[in-house]
Amino acid sequence: MSTTAELVETAPGYRARHTLPLRVEAVRQLKRRRTLVMGAVLAALPFVLIIAFAIGGSPDGNESGRITLMDTATASAANFAATCLFVSAGFLLVIPVALFCGDTVASEASWSSLRYLLAAPVPRARLLWSKLAVALGFSAAAMVLLPLVALAAGTVAYGWGPLQLPTGGALPAADTLPRLALAVAFIFVSQLVTAGLAFWLSTRTDAPLGAVGGAVGLTIIGNVLDAVTALGSWRDFLPAHWQFAWADALQPQLEWGGMAKGAAVSVTYALILFALAFRGFARKDIVS
Repeated sequence: MSTTAELVETAPGYRARHTLPLRVEAVRQLKRRRTLVMGAVLAALPFVLIIAFAIGGSPDGNESGRITLMDTATASAANFAATCLFVSAGFLLVIPVALFCGDTVASEASWSSLRYLLAAPVPRARLLWSKLAVALGFSAAAMVLLPLVALAAGTVAYGWGPLQLPTGGALPAADTLPRLALAVAFIFVSQLVTAGLAFWLSTRTDAPLGAVGGAVGLTIIGNVLDAVTALGSWRDFLPAHWQFAWADALQPQLEWGGMAKGAAVSVTYALILFALAFRGFARKDIVS
């Protein structure tokens, strides 16, 4: 007797790769309230910082006399965008990645719609690929949205000009956008670990909050472990150890070492976690 899968494969006009198109999945996710709220929060951050600087005055160095990226925030739009990345890369930008990747499969299970998607029929691997691609796409959009809004708002508030470096000197205005783009690209790559962890948890639980919270919580634990200097060189294997390596892109001479090591660590962990997600979901008994 032929199985359901065999009957589906031989059905006229059926093509597994045409099920659950990315466009359909993207529109579904775009219309969700959490997507709109997350976008609004990221877009609002630059304006919150501009108001804070307007109320408190322009930063002029800390008590130790050491000049940091925050102290040059109002020097130009480029400095303001770099400052927005600096204050958000460690935690705020983790949230949209964990949210989009952790909520995507678990939410379908919690709504009891996952089994209906698979009965459409959408192959399990195809369903995961579609959801993962859209989740990573929205995560990348979140990474790009913040600096774009910051550049636009910073240009109005502080004007366009070269990127003033805390260590002295400046990057020419023509080099600023490519360097900022490289910094954003590295931040996205460094967050692939969070994406992989959230996505794997999303295939293991029916509770979206558990997948999202678990990914964020373990990311925080990684940051705590990186602060333990007694671990020595073992910290090099922690993704959190390289999360601010993007600052090397904003140096007079572009430094690739830290970003290359950080990207290698992040991609390695992410590939393992994505593989675990696909392997586990292929064997999972979908009862909800």
